[in-house]
Amino acid sequence: MEPAAALLGLLLLVPALAERATAPVRDSLREELLLSPLPSGDLAATFQFRTRWDSDLQREGVSHYRLFPKALGQLISKYSVRELHLSLTQGFWRTRSWGQPYLQAPAGAELWVWFQDSVADVNKAWKDLSNILSGIFCASLNFIDSTNTVIPTASFKPLGLANVTDHHFLRYAVLPREVVCTENLTPWKKLLPCSSKAGLAVLLKAERLFHSSYHSQAVHIRPICRDAACLSASWELRQTLTVVFDSFASGQGKKDWSLLKIFSRTLTEACPLASQSKIYVDISSKGQVGGKDTEQYVNDAQLHFSLTAESVYDLLDPGLFNASRSLNVLLKWKRPQDSLAMVAPVLHAQRYVSGYGLQTGEISTVVYNTHPYRAFPVLLLETVPWYLRLYIHTLTIITKGKENKPSYIHYQPAQDRRRPHLLEMLIQLPANSVTKITIQFERVLLKWTEYTPDPNHGFYVSPSVLSALVPSVTAMEEEDEEQSPLFASLFPSFDGSSYFVRLYTEPLLVNLPTPDFSMPYNVICLTCTVVAVCYGSFYNLLTRTFHVEEPSQGGLAKRLANVIRKLRGVPLL
Repeated sequence: MEPAAALLGLLLLVPALAERATAPVRDSLREELLLSPLPSGDLAATFQFRTRWDSDLQREGVSHYRLFPKALGQLISKYSVRELHLSLTQGFWRTRSWGQPYLQAPAGAELWVWFQDSVADVNKAWKDLSNILSGIFCASLNFIDSTNTVIPTASFKPLGLANVTDHHFLRYAVLPREVVCTENLTPWKKLLPCSSKAGLAVLLKAERLFHSSYHSQAVHIRPICRDAACLSASWELRQTLTVVFDSFASGQGKKDWSLLKIFSRTLTEACPLASQSKIYVDISSKGQVGGKDTEQYVNDAQLHFSLTAESVYDLLDPGLFNASRSLNVLLKWKRPQDSLAMVAPVLHAQRYVSGYGLQTGEISTVVYNTHPYRAFPVLLLETVPWYLRLYIHTLTIITKGKENKPSYIHYQPAQDRRRPHLLEMLIQLPANSVTKITIQFERVLLKWTEYTPDPNHGFYVSPSVLSALVPSVTAMEEEDEEQSPLFASLFPSFDGSSYFVRLYTEPLLVNLPTPDFSMPYNVICLTCTVVAVCYGSFYNLLTRTFHVEEPSQGGLAKRLANVIRKLRGVPLL
């Protein structure tokens, strides 16, 4: 009976194995690169690697890790993470010189996480998660605590499926002083399925990426609909990298560029695990774009960008690498001395500190709406450390010389050494206007143990966050969003009239009353010297043993001297 039962089990197992073998792959990877010449003459390179995982970790559990990073998958499952957004940025996006930012992030480190409703202690989960992410990305995220963590009520909404209204499960923090270097880029590249061995990731050479004016790398995790009916959810991991190169410096005064000149490398093959691998070149201005051996002149000037057959390179196309073993996309300008037409961004802002002395000051945020005839609201988020005591009654909002009252305002005062200030406002921006928001503050004298090792350098304040539905300049079809997720994230236009934009201002550098730390240093040195001398002498007196020695008879020299003195008749020694 046992052989028959084994045979029956084998017959029942074969269809299951066949069904599993013919089942569709549950993971997918899409990689894209957008090369955009900026109005200032610089070149912006935007990478996006999107990994989709058709698995519900909260219900199905962790079954396999084929393309999705195991380290991030375990974090989602263990800490019940709904969404996770992390960015590490070095530099600041110069809106006036570079135009509208693509994927802007604040200077330093930014982390905001939505947790599941099942999390009992959100603060503990937030602390543990930030510590683990600090180890994964070799960043100082372990310095995130209650003094720099806030709970926004309106500025950050879930980007995934669920429409969460309880902001108790949201945490947001910024470390504006975080320095981004190669140690942060290496673990970021290891999360890619092909790492930096094949595909677009081959161009990620640290020596070239960090020799730039702006560098921003980010990781975004969120749930998305698996099908049109949205009956089940999948996980999406988007790894983005934005770099701005100074093409004038690298090109000896010319705006011509190529992959070899920018990244010191060329592309030889696509990632074998990628279902889409494309390079887009923004040729909205007059220029010549081509591959390694061919150059074609393109003259399609549009508002944002122009996509033609010559400006899109599909690495999965078998005929792309037939002519040559490597792909070196290059662009030459017909008139190198000409500059691109600068289109003023519809929404941009700046922030600065005014005042004199080390007691009081004023924080000013200037928001610009350059649209000629359309007005729209903007949601402003201000996070100020506790050692800058805000006077909320001094808050003023002036637009075109008149007071502009916000339609929504939420203010949470700070508590010393416990939490920062949180201010959220919904402000209406008239067409072609400049709005100035000012608020006064008072500096606090810290304890001498709370100062940084370089206190005279100053203390950084997190940048302001602006969220708005900006009038759109291009319309995008629904099928374009699925075919090109990079452009959908850069220019998301849902109804052809407006799209969502989140901008960040500059971080502030504020000086605080700082004592003269040379005096404690002198006191410590003098005290240590006195203690060492006194203690050494006292210790010698307590531990040293004294012996009385009898005078010796002298040596040979003394005896010879006595003999000579005796002969001369003088007293002996």
